[in-house]
Amino acid sequence: MFTGIITNVGTIDTLDKRGDLRARIKTAYDTATIELGASIASDGVCLTVVDLGPGWYDVDISEETVSKTTIGGWTVGTRVNLERALKVGDELGGHIVSGHVDGVAEIVAMTPEGDSTRFSFKAPDALAKYIAPKGSVALNGTSLTVNEVEGARFGVNIIPHTQEVTTWGAAKVGDLVNLEIDTLARYVARLQEWDQ
Repeated sequence: MFTGIITNVGTIDTLDKRGDLRARIKTAYDTATIELGASIASDGVCLTVVDLGPGWYDVDISEETVSKTTIGGWTVGTRVNLERALKVGDELGGHIVSGHVDGVAEIVAMTPEGDSTRFSFKAPDALAKYIAPKGSVALNGTSLTVNEVEGARFGVNIIPHTQEVTTWGAAKVGDLVNLEIDTLARYVARLQEWDQ
């Protein structure tokens, strides 16, 4: 489990297509404190560490994960938001994030709003019903609060600090991002199906 609070921005160092895709991610994390088998969210996708060394770790990524996320667009040099898995006693600063991406959303508009930027996204139609004003979403692993929803479009504000310490500062209209809807919204919708 994760919180959606990004703690490092890594860089894709190598990509190797084997049976699955293996990616090497450079990081500022102290890799001596990472164990093989640990989970690290990379742009919101929970990936398992399969090898590591000073300043880097490797992950294997299944074709299913590649097909359902933005990982298929990764190239050497791509920067990715990173978050290590929660430990008991860690501060829960964002919201509960599983690292299981539900789909891919597209940035359709970016508008300055004070010092922040208002981002507008188009979600896949099948996921739009799970997104609610003042609810939470994880976009590229970042916990964000939804401002407004209109059909499949929704908006969030991203403050300057978040833009500086994540990949959001380099985002542009047309970019695709990993979308994880709030777990609570998923369960509420499922319960409503049973009530009908």
